[in-house]
Amino acid sequence: MTTDIWAWVHDSHGRLVEAGHHRLATALAEIAGHAVEGRNEQLDAVFPEALASARALGLPWVEVFLRHWRLQNLLNKRHQGEAALAEAVSLLEYAHRPETEGCPQAVCAVQDFTICHANIDGPGYVPERLAVLEEALERVEPARACFDCLSREYADTLEDAGRPEQALAHLDRAQARILAAGEQVSLAFGHGRASALHRLGRHQEALEAYRVAELAQVAARRRLDEDDRRKLAVGRALQYAALGRREEALAQLPDLEEAESYADIRLRWAAAVELLAGARAYPNDPELGVRLAHWVGYLDAAGSHRPCLDLLLIAGRLAVARGAREVARTLVIAGQRKLSQLRSTAGVSGQLAALRSAVEALPLLELPVPVGELAQWLADHPAAANGERAADLLAVAHAADPHGGHLPALAGVLGGLGHARAAAGLLWEQLDLTPGDVPVADLLAATLIEARDGEGVRRLADRLAAGSPAEAHWVRARWAAAEGRWAEAAERCAAVLARDPSRPAPRRLGAAAATRLGDYPTAQRLYQELLALSDGVEDLHQETWPADLWHLVTVATVNRDWPVVREAGALLGLEFEEDEGPVDEDWQLVTVRAPRSDGTVAELSALRTGPATARILPVLGDDLPLNHHDVVVFGPAVQNPSPDEDGAEWRPAFDLLTLLDPAGYTTWWLDGAWPGTTTWTALREALADAGYGLWVHSGEGYLITDPDTPGGSLRGVYAAVGVPPLATAAEADAVLTTLTKGWPHPLSWPELAAAAGADQAPHLDVLRRYGL
Repeated sequence: MTTDIWAWVHDSHGRLVEAGHHRLATALAEIAGHAVEGRNEQLDAVFPEALASARALGLPWVEVFLRHWRLQNLLNKRHQGEAALAEAVSLLEYAHRPETEGCPQAVCAVQDFTICHANIDGPGYVPERLAVLEEALERVEPARACFDCLSREYADTLEDAGRPEQALAHLDRAQARILAAGEQVSLAFGHGRASALHRLGRHQEALEAYRVAELAQVAARRRLDEDDRRKLAVGRALQYAALGRREEALAQLPDLEEAESYADIRLRWAAAVELLAGARAYPNDPELGVRLAHWVGYLDAAGSHRPCLDLLLIAGRLAVARGAREVARTLVIAGQRKLSQLRSTAGVSGQLAALRSAVEALPLLELPVPVGELAQWLADHPAAANGERAADLLAVAHAADPHGGHLPALAGVLGGLGHARAAAGLLWEQLDLTPGDVPVADLLAATLIEARDGEGVRRLADRLAAGSPAEAHWVRARWAAAEGRWAEAAERCAAVLARDPSRPAPRRLGAAAATRLGDYPTAQRLYQELLALSDGVEDLHQETWPADLWHLVTVATVNRDWPVVREAGALLGLEFEEDEGPVDEDWQLVTVRAPRSDGTVAELSALRTGPATARILPVLGDDLPLNHHDVVVFGPAVQNPSPDEDGAEWRPAFDLLTLLDPAGYTTWWLDGAWPGTTTWTALREALADAGYGLWVHSGEGYLITDPDTPGGSLRGVYAAVGVPPLATAAEADAVLTTLTKGWPHPLSWPELAAAAGADQAPHLDVLRRYGL
């Protein structure tokens, strides 16, 4: 098999563009970058449509490519295990069908399959992983990129088998074959070598492996991206920490928020931090414990059992070092459950036993007051009892008085510390003791939802259905909302309200669901009913009242119910220029955040024209459903709180809700040399007088060829002109031709010229001469 994957991608992209399938072509070109660089939202946005298009067009090779790179993201960046297993198995089967076996990406399905099993239990699946990798490597030539990937995966499997020396030897042989084929090994090859050396305790050599790998990339003129730098940094931090070189380790260690954002570096980050904390070079505080607990829970839900247990052991040892007995004990219990999910417990069962012994050796805290007074004491001494200390005290109190009602409080504390699954277990225990306790059931539902425990949610709802059907519907409504199933959430909320119309929370969630579904009349009705309850419901939280009013203003704006907008606005202290009619005023400049078709978010300048409306200012391309002078409705929540009290220079940002009044502008693109600020301003103002829009999309760094100076360059400008709805392309071409006549460096607009039926030759000549 010799087909070059990237040559195939290039050719396929060109064919799709020629056939008019531009969105699929773009997805084909960009999905691998989204996958390996951790642009998860963009990938999730483009993948479903791209896959559906590939299937509709009968392009099985494209389907293999798309599905492989999505799996690479799920397995490597998001560290999924059993959560991705069905797709990994399905793709492996699909990639070996007659219509796909010739696809150059098909063999990569083997790598996806083995990585998935490595995430589930690497050591437990060593024989199967080695077998499929050996068969695949026999079919792949060393000159192909796939040989590099599969060779690294084979070495990783040998490491999981406890054979790091053999892993190094395998990497050496593979590298020699790759070099002999005239290719270079990837940067990831250096990571594989460093990993094996780390297992052997040869940390200085691991650092050298990173150095050599990075220099090879630079010598080959391959640009290191942020993902490369992040992984090199965390790898080096771990080696420096293992060598006791604390300052160098801290200099390399990515900050906590970066580890929070990228699941693929968390295990190495935590391993480095454990070493640094042991040397008192990194704070081992409850905040660290909370982050690690959340990461453990993430891997648990993803079905990545072995990495979950590895991280859990680190978190447990750090908890013991902090003296957080109940947190450490909770981790031991979770570890025992994870151990039962492994095929092979070699190397981890002993560590878990040691952790259990260390937890049992920690002393129990003495209660500061009699057990019946502990709850009040904790409420009176928040500074003296942080979350972990409160957990220890409540655990002692429960052991002393099992029927004293301490379990809900302990569950709440553990949930706040990131141990949602353990908290749910305690609440189940309490619910068994007090079956009709609605507050406990409500807290259990919230905890199960936070833990993403769908089976637990269904179990609770089924349990409640007989005696309290409204509560059962409410549990299911919250779970549906958490999963984005808004139609079901709305239906369940309606069922709750049919049984108990006085409840505010289901009405609030029902209104939010209706808004998500675009059912704005229903949303308005529910918000108005909710506000009407405020006079008679004492427990309606006062702090929710302004938010509910803002939501009412927003949906009433979509419904063009201007009397309600004005009435609710007045309750919020807003003043209007007119007493009636549509609200269309000049308030302030804002930013409207709107999703692009590729999943990224555009931040658009807009003029706020009312409490929930804004007029878009830029001229935009077809990657956004908006354009110049469109009036939109935005959500009420400010996405960027003011950095200071007076808010000077601050422009509030809001999320787009929906388009209210489209202005009907059409976008055409201009390209060429920047004429200078004065000339450009005159062009913009002249176009505005004629009803057109103009917006620059390039920056000062955009340079084009100077045709009059060999090797010289000029500052360029790439801009969009917005043509009003009643103007034709021919009229727009004529206006631009007149306004730019006599410029020393002409602009080019070939697409507009073509649409206008004008001569494209001058525009194409500008493209050629200026290197546009």
